[in-house]
Amino acid sequence: MGQLRSRFFIAQVALGCLLLGVSAPLGAQTPAQMPARSIGHFRIAGTILSARDGSPLFRARASLQDVQNPPNQIFMITGANGHFEFASLPARKYSLVGAKRGYITAAYDQHEQFSTAIVTGAGVDTENLTLRLVPAAVLAGHVFDEVGEPVRTATVTLWRDDHSAGISRTVRYRADMSDDQGSFEFAPLDAGTYFVSVVVRPWYAVHPPSIRQTGTPDAPPSVDGSLDVVYLPTYYAGATEVEDASPILIHGGDHLDLDLRLTPVPALHVILHGPPPEGGQSFQMPMLLKRDFDGSQQAIQPDVQMPAPGVFEITAAPGSYELRMPQRNHQPAQSSEVEISQDHQELDFSSAQAVSTISAKVELIGETALAPQVTFALRNAQRRVVAWGAVNSASEVTFADVVPGNYEVLAGGATRAYSVVSTTVNGSPVSGHTLTVPAGANLTLFLSVVGGAADVNGLAQRAGKGAAGAMIVLVPRNPEGNRELFRRDQSDLDGTFTFHSVIPGIYTAIAIENGWDLDWSKPAVISRYAAHGQKLVVGGSQTAIQLPNPVEIQPR
Repeated sequence: MGQLRSRFFIAQVALGCLLLGVSAPLGAQTPAQMPARSIGHFRIAGTILSARDGSPLFRARASLQDVQNPPNQIFMITGANGHFEFASLPARKYSLVGAKRGYITAAYDQHEQFSTAIVTGAGVDTENLTLRLVPAAVLAGHVFDEVGEPVRTATVTLWRDDHSAGISRTVRYRADMSDDQGSFEFAPLDAGTYFVSVVVRPWYAVHPPSIRQTGTPDAPPSVDGSLDVVYLPTYYAGATEVEDASPILIHGGDHLDLDLRLTPVPALHVILHGPPPEGGQSFQMPMLLKRDFDGSQQAIQPDVQMPAPGVFEITAAPGSYELRMPQRNHQPAQSSEVEISQDHQELDFSSAQAVSTISAKVELIGETALAPQVTFALRNAQRRVVAWGAVNSASEVTFADVVPGNYEVLAGGATRAYSVVSTTVNGSPVSGHTLTVPAGANLTLFLSVVGGAADVNGLAQRAGKGAAGAMIVLVPRNPEGNRELFRRDQSDLDGTFTFHSVIPGIYTAIAIENGWDLDWSKPAVISRYAAHGQKLVVGGSQTAIQLPNPVEIQPR
């Protein structure tokens, strides 16, 4: 019950990692009380402290929410000693959340999106709790050009080390645009390891064509070479390659001010030959994409001109790119890896591969219809989602412009977990939910999907007693091929935990002390813990399962 929000889509599909918000309170007293209809005889009390120096926080807001009935909430404001107290409570599980201006809102003993619920009536101490809030940090700075002048409208991206998917990754976190003073700011920020990158065009740059345009009698104009320049994508502190970016370690309450200085490099004019557009077709430019921290492709906006039909002159910085040629003359879009290294280079597009289109029909096993807001996605070997889409009213979903490769087909819902159990490609069955996409194909899939229905409840213990705050993991059989079946939770104050919306299958339940930074989704890491876990089988007709024995908490 310690999970703050459902996370059934293990892949990160551009969904925010927002904590559960606090809605309108039912009332506020000091001490606060639940409505009269739910009066009991238990208390939840404690102190809200600053995680930085341990000082009590005055006028912090302590909120209490009934886990089984989320609209049932109350709050109170702490006094000078940081004390809070909720009295006359029934025996239930509650989510305790602290908030104060200038601090990161957090639940009790929070790790990622998980926290420990406070359990009344279970014989555990609920009256001497300590809720620590981390002071919010601020990361600000300026973007300057080569002569120290501020650069406006630069895209500044903040990246963060993330472990929520059970593997260490650096993911895109936020973005800002520099103002007329070159300033940017990211706030509030939690403690963590961050990176900063900036992308912008020199405002003064001029990129004349290097070859004469069709129908123009004159030679290309001559331009001062100091104006025919570009800025490389730049990372703090001064790196132009992602591998050389400097990490920025931020602690709670830090206020950092960084300078990002851009250095122009001569623009490279490269030539790409492609089929000229047929009559009536729109003019579509090639596109360059560049890999960044998490393996994603960041679109670069180069200067592109067409001096002659089917001839493209691309002005860009040196580097490795993916080149995408849009659909032309009824031919599919194409993709190729290119290295831009010298001026007047002719790009070799002979090894380009056509992208593919995938249409899928979805069947939910044992049920008549999918729940609303069900999404499907393709995830590559680097565990990055490359395409996704929502199921329409006809139980169909389409993925366009898919680059050739091997992918997992994932399913996820807003309120329920789903898993693809069998796949048919153009009438032929394939194993599990993996898919090989060839070049230039139109694939028709039939996906058989099962929904999670079971809640698995258990007790984590240490030295024979229920223990709070442990990371609990439900490990599927064959974890390498079933990463989306993992479930996690955090043990509550009495040691209890719940895995929600578990897909039918064979699993092992384990508990790990301080395991939040483990690569728990890697079979080689999790196998040594699973060897001492508790086995269980989840059937298709089960809705509630109680583990017969406590799960012993294993050391990190």
